[in-house]
Amino acid sequence: MSYFGLNKLGTLLNIIKESGGIRASLYKLYRMDELKLGTLIGTDKYGNKYYENPRFFYGRNRWVEYAPQYRLEYDGSQVPAEWFGWLHYKTDLPPDKDPGRPKYKWMADHTENLSGTTGQYVPYSTTVPKIEAWKPK
Repeated sequence: MSYFGLNKLGTLLNIIKESGGIRASLYKLYRMDELKLGTLIGTDKYGNKYYENPRFFYGRNRWVEYAPQYRLEYDGSQVPAEWFGWLHYKTDLPPDKDPGRPKYKWMADHTENLSGTTGQYVPYSTTVPKIEAWKPK
């Protein structure tokens, strides 16, 4: 079978089946530019899913599939710090299985970087700007 490449076809059909069918596979391919088959390690409270497949190269065998509410507007700042550490091999234990992970009342909850959006932080200034925008007549 592997001589004719039929094992690759079987792998493709398995990936399509695990992704939820042809339509879901095409949507996932549109959103993330690739289809991967892996073991679901966990899900964070924002809906991001984290996968691992040890058959891939080290450094490429852990990945995140962002929550559907982000659509095509996802970026790396939407991954919480505890999962960031797992994705970048700082720990081999997922956050839900790591007993030594500190969690205190004073620790702030994760927020994504909103720079470049309408929700970005803009400080209030009372000084007169030195340069004014040109306004045509």
